[in-house]
Amino acid sequence: MKISARNALKGKVKKITHGTVNTEIVVELPGGAEIVSIITKESAQSLGLDTGKEVYAIIKASNVMIALD
Repeated sequence: MKISARNALKGKVKKITHGTVNTEIVVELPGGAEIVSIITKESAQSLGLDTGKEVYAIIKASNVMIALD
């Protein structure tokens, strides 16, 4: 796999929650941190996602905001 995004984090699918149109995917990274992604249900099925499967969470954003309480 080659991709232009610089932030590709390898992890395992921890939880999948299917909705009517979208699917929520929780990816657990090494060390226990989690990333949550919302993708279409069709994409989730096409990728054959299942808990325990190794995947990449790919982050492509032009801005990262920082906030304080």
